[in-house]
Amino acid sequence: MKNFLRKNWPLLICLFAFFFIMIVLESQGDSREPAVDRNIYKTLKTFTEILSIVEKNYVEPIEPKTLIQGAINGMMKSLDPHSAFMTPEMYKELEVETKGSFGGIGIEITIQKDILTVVSPIEDTPAFNAGIEAGDQIVKIDGKSTKDITIMEAVNKLRGPKDTKVTITIVRESLPKPKDITIIRDIIKVKSVKSKIFDKHIGYLRISSFQERTADDLSGALTEMKSKVQPLRGLILDLRNNPGGLLDQAIEVSDLFLKTGVIVFTKGRTKAMESKTTAKDDGAEPTCPMIVLVNEGSASASEIVAGALQDNGRALVVGAQSFGKGSVQTVIPLEDGSALKLTTAKYYTPKGRLIQAEGITPDIEIKYARSFDEKGQIAEEPIREKDLKGHIEQLDRAESKQEKPMQKEMDDLTKDNQLKGAIDILKSWEIFQKNTKNHVSLPASP
Repeated sequence: MKNFLRKNWPLLICLFAFFFIMIVLESQGDSREPAVDRNIYKTLKTFTEILSIVEKNYVEPIEPKTLIQGAINGMMKSLDPHSAFMTPEMYKELEVETKGSFGGIGIEITIQKDILTVVSPIEDTPAFNAGIEAGDQIVKIDGKSTKDITIMEAVNKLRGPKDTKVTITIVRESLPKPKDITIIRDIIKVKSVKSKIFDKHIGYLRISSFQERTADDLSGALTEMKSKVQPLRGLILDLRNNPGGLLDQAIEVSDLFLKTGVIVFTKGRTKAMESKTTAKDDGAEPTCPMIVLVNEGSASASEIVAGALQDNGRALVVGAQSFGKGSVQTVIPLEDGSALKLTTAKYYTPKGRLIQAEGITPDIEIKYARSFDEKGQIAEEPIREKDLKGHIEQLDRAESKQEKPMQKEMDDLTKDNQLKGAIDILKSWEIFQKNTKNHVSLPASP
């Protein structure tokens, strides 16, 4: 033991310092709590003893740094599905990803029931084009089992240089046995905003994820649309299968459509985590009727936008109950270049609705017309935040049945009944307004 302490004293001092700082911060956050929990010292003593035993007696030589990093990973994994420890390499990849360009296959993943699972493929990426679907379980990556893998480890294995190959083995209920799919990596340049016009006067804007330039790109698309379409009689903002992204971009996107009102507010254990954001009137907001499309793949930032526009009465929300990820992750850089991604608060809509494990309920529910599998059965229900192991609970959560997410381009009205329904609603809206303006009063009944 003495030899171990002498050999690793710098590492152990850092570890004890970390826990001591956490205790001090905790005591500052709530004066009613004791300044120091003495039980933590007993726990640290046990941890040190175990560290020493493993370092001395494990069948293979192992670095204490590796053991401590494993302990940190285990600690973060015990919190919730979205908190994680990132090595310096992983942290750099996260920074690259938010800029909208990285080498990989293009999927959003999570851990469901201890299995690596696809939340959604990103449109126009190798994974999307290879036929990867939401709900697919990835049981192997390049022939190695994904059992007990963390999200960050999986991301590290799936990412890589352009034109390199990665083989994933998926399990899908409609398939008789696991299937190997080899995908050639590419530079994933996610074009987060797409736009088009339906029926000459109905604008369609799609956001696939919230990145550094999303609000600017959306503003440009909206300006171009208004210059070409006169009059603009309706707008559809499509947030289906949008896994989220940067909070500031969700706020700026909401502000493009709101003149006044609260956009979102957050609450955490400390005052520093409490915030409220309100809209600013710049005079350029569109005033035509608006619909926001959501489904079970709409998460986090996309739920903030949908909730803000719904609660402020700016748009009807149409589609299916959203994913329900209403927690705030703060990235805390560490001295060695690594970082913690820690859940520090929860999102609330302007009317105080908690998004976490509940999601956004549509004003008008339109279930996506699901296809049947090879056995003639409807495919399994999609996953949501409330299905994830260790998710943060929402009390009195309403349960709702959900439908299968779409996997193809969402602009074919013969296949996309949700988009067609939104267009029909906007058409009916215009007809209704005309009829109510020009109606003839009927005589009262005798």
